[in-house]
Amino acid sequence: MPSVLDALAEHSDNPSAFLALNSGNEYFRDERFEGACAYRRSGRYVLQFGAPFTAPEQRERLLASFVTEAGPRLAAVQLQRADAELYARQGFTVNQLGSSYAVDLTRFTLRGSRFVRLRNKISRARRAGLEVAEVRHGDDCHALDRLDDRWLRDKGRHVKELRFLVGQRTGPLQRHRRLFVGRIDGEAVGYINYSPVYGSRPGWLHDLSRRRPDAPPGVMEALNATVMDRFLEDGAGWLHFGFTPFTGLAAEHEVPGASRAFTRFARLLAERGKAIYPAASQLGYKEKWAPHAVLPEYIAFLGRPRLGAVWQLLRATNAV
Repeated sequence: MPSVLDALAEHSDNPSAFLALNSGNEYFRDERFEGACAYRRSGRYVLQFGAPFTAPEQRERLLASFVTEAGPRLAAVQLQRADAELYARQGFTVNQLGSSYAVDLTRFTLRGSRFVRLRNKISRARRAGLEVAEVRHGDDCHALDRLDDRWLRDKGRHVKELRFLVGQRTGPLQRHRRLFVGRIDGEAVGYINYSPVYGSRPGWLHDLSRRRPDAPPGVMEALNATVMDRFLEDGAGWLHFGFTPFTGLAAEHEVPGASRAFTRFARLLAERGKAIYPAASQLGYKEKWAPHAVLPEYIAFLGRPRLGAVWQLLRATNAV
């Protein structure tokens, strides 16, 4: 039977699909179908990441099989629009939870007045001596481990590192990702890890980044701009900036049967949820690059929305 990686590479159109392979996830399989459903348990709930990773003609039946196995406390997150419609047909209540953002590398340019501030930040970092290099699988990453520790300490003692819906830079699957580090005078001041993206907008996902607190302004922008040029030279089509909860919410994105109560709840978090998830700062960074595609993403509850499922999702992501 093909691996989960093979299945999502062949069939997924979710730009964050590679995150389904994060450590801590489990996989449901049914021998009648290829592929799998990725999930993790939190409390009494089963939290599915994305839709079934399988052939289009098998998705509905694999989902039905997984529903039987998972039971009534099932919720699925980071569904794409086609997924949302599938889940609604299967008796789920589906609501928009946020949006993901992507840049078409073949059309991207930093020219023009809209990018003046971004160009200035990039130039400032480069004048400070920023050098960008790719870290190969198996290279010594102790300097990046120390950067992680310093980054987290700077966030405050009550802040925990997010997980589940964000990327990783460790483990055997790192060989499929690409990791770039920015150094000044030989010292690591920031890095960005990118995961492969398959489907209709293939390319790379900007899935994990860290910046040293005392790094000069513009380090991350200059690092990413350098990598964008590298990816374009390598033939990549898109750079995805990933999913941000509680952003891009719009009535026209909702599917039939969406919960009005959950819509109000999501909008409340969009306005006042900074303590739960740093959506505003994430969105600001992504919008700097003038994304060509803004894609709604969804959460689905088997039956009616449950506050307990939302709480367990926040726990699974380490947001609370």
